[in-house]
Amino acid sequence: MPASQDDLFAFLEGLGIETTTVTHPPLHTVEQSQALRGTIEGLHSKNLFLKDKKGALFLVVAQEDAVIDLKRLHERIGASGRVSFGSAELMQSRLGVLPGSVTPFGVLSDQPAEIRVVLDAALVEGGPVNFHPLVNTATTTIAADDLMTFLRATGHEPLLLAFSGPSGNPDL
Repeated sequence: MPASQDDLFAFLEGLGIETTTVTHPPLHTVEQSQALRGTIEGLHSKNLFLKDKKGALFLVVAQEDAVIDLKRLHERIGASGRVSFGSAELMQSRLGVLPGSVTPFGVLSDQPAEIRVVLDAALVEGGPVNFHPLVNTATTTIAADDLMTFLRATGHEPLLLAFSGPSGNPDL
């Protein structure tokens, strides 16, 4: 049974993690969510639910403006061959979310932990980060360190990768 938004908030509270959540109209894309930039502080992300040729699942969580070369990503994340997007049905069964609501908070439903979380190193360098709390009608702000605590508490040790080099050029 997928975790609910109430389950998520209770889990975070149980870990002693403080968050702030803002409700808003449904947001399905990074472009739509950029309209909220003046009202929600912190870094924002794009989240990709992917699978490889052997069926291994990956959740790539990157800063919203990161350039990700899907043709070469498998080389960096240890996938078996090129990756493709997981279906909406697979996403809902494993993360408990619908397309447009993909979030690292979805790994709460991935028990036992089988999805490999790949996290953009830029998102954990400090400051607050923002994600949908399992629905795209809200955005939850969490401290970067607390995001790592959450992921580890769910059994998901993230693979940290830099998606942009020092000059801002993608290194993928």
